[in-house]
Amino acid sequence: MNYSGVPRGRRRTPLWPFFVTAVLVALVAAGFVVFLSGSGKPDCKGTVRLRMAASQDTVGLLQRAADDYGRKHAVAGKCVAVTVDSKNSGTAMNALLRGWDETTDGPRPDIWSPASNVWVTLLRQRAQGTDKSIPVAQGTPQPIMTSPLTIAMPQPMAQAIGWPAKAIGWEDLAKLAQDPKGWASYGHPEWGRFKLGKTNPNLSTSGLNATVGAYFASAGTTADLTEDDVLSAKNQTFVRNLERAIVHYGDTTLTFLSALQRADDKGRALSYISAVTVEEDSVWAYNQGDPTGDPGLMGKHPKPRTPLVSIYPKEGTIYSDHPYVALNWMDPEKQKASDDFLTYLHGAEAQSGFQKFGYRGWQGKPGSEINQSNGLLADGPKTTLNLPSAAVLSKLLDAWGELRKPAKVLLVVDRSGSMKEGVPGTGKTKLDLARSAAADSLGEFRGQDKVGLWMFSSRLSGEQDWQQLQPIAPVDPGHRGALKQSLAALGAGGGTGLYNTTAAAYDAIKAGREENSINAVVVLTDGKNERPGGLDLPALISKLSDRQGEPVRVFTIAYGQDADQNVLRQIAETTDGAEYDSSNPNGIREVLTEVVSNF
Repeated sequence: MNYSGVPRGRRRTPLWPFFVTAVLVALVAAGFVVFLSGSGKPDCKGTVRLRMAASQDTVGLLQRAADDYGRKHAVAGKCVAVTVDSKNSGTAMNALLRGWDETTDGPRPDIWSPASNVWVTLLRQRAQGTDKSIPVAQGTPQPIMTSPLTIAMPQPMAQAIGWPAKAIGWEDLAKLAQDPKGWASYGHPEWGRFKLGKTNPNLSTSGLNATVGAYFASAGTTADLTEDDVLSAKNQTFVRNLERAIVHYGDTTLTFLSALQRADDKGRALSYISAVTVEEDSVWAYNQGDPTGDPGLMGKHPKPRTPLVSIYPKEGTIYSDHPYVALNWMDPEKQKASDDFLTYLHGAEAQSGFQKFGYRGWQGKPGSEINQSNGLLADGPKTTLNLPSAAVLSKLLDAWGELRKPAKVLLVVDRSGSMKEGVPGTGKTKLDLARSAAADSLGEFRGQDKVGLWMFSSRLSGEQDWQQLQPIAPVDPGHRGALKQSLAALGAGGGTGLYNTTAAAYDAIKAGREENSINAVVVLTDGKNERPGGLDLPALISKLSDRQGEPVRVFTIAYGQDADQNVLRQIAETTDGAEYDSSNPNGIREVLTEVVSNF
């Protein structure tokens, strides 16, 4: 049937397409129009490809913005394709300082976006007095989006201490951390002691900003923090007391937020942690059911039963500004495309997209998502702190190494036969790389830490799958040397007695756990459990599920392509630890650095 009202045989050919075509031809001739293809992409001759290394929490949003940009924009007649890689801020800073080795550090970026400009400051400071050239131009990079550091607390706990009406700060939390009654002082003995989650300031922006904020609070200033403030006995005591409330440290806040989500799913969010220092946007994302903040995962998990709320420290806080750092090893074509991409990121479309996911605009303006129903306060923070100088920051990080909560760690290394496999392009075996990386990681421990070393395969001694190489002892120069010597002598052979060994290591730490330390086991393996007649996985999980007394956490490293990541993740998560992926053996040094950042 014909619905046009005009008989088919007598339809007239409309004239308007000819007029439109004539106008477009004239505009193209004048240089005003860039044709779009049928897919909506610019009609380009070639593509400029950019790589961006960004902190984990912004990768999903930035990739979405990059894809939108690529669909609509061309530069000098070429399309622009931007790939955004996840790279921890401190890890990326160290890679840039070393010159960025793609073999171990991953694809070399053209643009770097750490969570805060503080990492650019530290990079420049650490390159001074060396022969190292860094690819970062002088000047202050422009922000992409912003988010203030907050102290996130489960809503019932925050309300118990006066949120949202009462101004709360580091001083209040320090008192609660030292109170032997813990939450009983606020009428909730069932919540136990005050437990704080905080990332390692050597790698994570939130951990660094939280440490700076604690020093500001103790010093009673909002102006410049000095080296004398860092070295003050009073201020160091204040920071040390806060650090003693730490559950464990971590390389990213996602370690805590993912564990909190799992605890919430089981109805025990209030027993896992009392507070965690995270940016405001992370509180928003957690309360949507997506701790990662990845737009692609939004809505795939229910919102938490117990939401988080943001406390903006009354003493002041620091903004993460997610700077856009164009690295100066780009050629002119890439530089021009990079400049255009930044212009797009500052535009209304991209900024609105960031604000919809709990960020503030690049100039600090909050969007509609910053509201109390989402656990956030649009009028907070009341006071903004300025970051200290690079020299003060370096002094602060050195001091933190002595003030942080000590660790008691058993390092358990797989020496099964598969560790003899060569790693392409290195001339080394998997065991060679693991031994070297483990030896390097020992430099992160201090004298107040205690570390022991086991190796395992299957039936190393009768029916026993493991063997102690070094006892758990303080990491003084002598013990550090002995640990390195044992690692260097480690050979390979046999099967993989993963379950028996993990259970034995867990029991060993549990039997001697220390209340004021982080008690943990680190298991590095490249395979699956191959031990007949020993523990099975359900029996191991049952053992690890015992939550009586001071917890022992297990951190697992899936090393190489054949490691069973699902099993290792289940082992770690049962103890509120974390599983780390080193399926590319070349990345084991970086992974071990991230694992050790928990201590």
